[in-house]
Amino acid sequence: MIVDDFRSDTVTRPDEGMRAAMAAAEVGDAVYDDCPTTKRLESMTAERLGKESALFFPTGTQANLAGLMAHCGRGEEYLVGQMAHTYRLEGGGAAVLGSIQPQPLPNEADGTIALDAIANAIKPNDFHFAMTRLLALENTFNGQVLPDSYLEAATGLARARGLSTHLDGARLMNAAAASNRDAAWIAGQFDTVSLCLSKGLGAPVGSILVGPKDFIEKARRIRKMLGGGMRQTGVIAAAAIYALEHNVTRLSEDHRRAAKLAEVLARFPELGTGPSRTNMVFMSPKTLDTAAFAAFLRERGIAVSGRYGTLRWVTHLDVDDDAVARVAEACERFFDGKQAPAAMKAQA
Repeated sequence: MIVDDFRSDTVTRPDEGMRAAMAAAEVGDAVYDDCPTTKRLESMTAERLGKESALFFPTGTQANLAGLMAHCGRGEEYLVGQMAHTYRLEGGGAAVLGSIQPQPLPNEADGTIALDAIANAIKPNDFHFAMTRLLALENTFNGQVLPDSYLEAATGLARARGLSTHLDGARLMNAAAASNRDAAWIAGQFDTVSLCLSKGLGAPVGSILVGPKDFIEKARRIRKMLGGGMRQTGVIAAAAIYALEHNVTRLSEDHRRAAKLAEVLARFPELGTGPSRTNMVFMSPKTLDTAAFAAFLRERGIAVSGRYGTLRWVTHLDVDDDAVARVAEACERFFDGKQAPAAMKAQA
């Protein structure tokens, strides 16, 4: 049984207040655009992010895909980071379903894409090439906040070259909290933004796409095509409203707790720990069997995600200080000389 779940900030469960809001939600058929709670969620999110309009989606993948398809036509191109979620972790939807050509570019260590790389990737107006239409960035990127100056420079470059801009802002509110910026300022650098409501904000489901009114109406048609038209969405929209009203200002607690967790993990050099990034801590152990380590933790009710020999810890509203203390205790037991040698030998 998992007691302390550090795999992602998507694993949170609605608290009593959120469940009460869901139970009391006024609902209607959202495909007919007559669900008052969903319309309230959309209008309040658009206002909060400084955009004209917004549209509720079941997933962040679909919100990003609809955004890309609304920006780019068949055979056109978007510029994106090689490690970006919209390119690497959304099933190739832009290419498969949107017939949009991705042009992946190397991400720098801080999550940015070099401005020269962006400029050089924009195709000339020549029928031999796909037409470059869009620059897509991500903030936060693996927990890192893109610098304000970079956001201004990258989107300014894109606009000067005739490109639109889209932000995968799944954890936009984390970026705003960490940088002491109004989320509307970050969103204001982009034409369109997607915001996930089921990550650090704690709603059980849903993402929202914001942008100009005519763009959102185009995205509404695409959402229907992608199977994202839902009916009585007021129940889940009420959870999202509750999340926006109650769980944004507390994100700094997750960042503080991630910093504390990084301190704890740094006591064990075998883990190869690094600094915390908003609500995430990444590790790349060199001589440790990470599967054996994760299994040891799992036996003690602690879950952490791992891929390709790395470990990622994510703090969220269901992780408290006692959970961090339990991680410290479990690591001490693992590295006390009884379990660790075998695990490290297996890796070697």
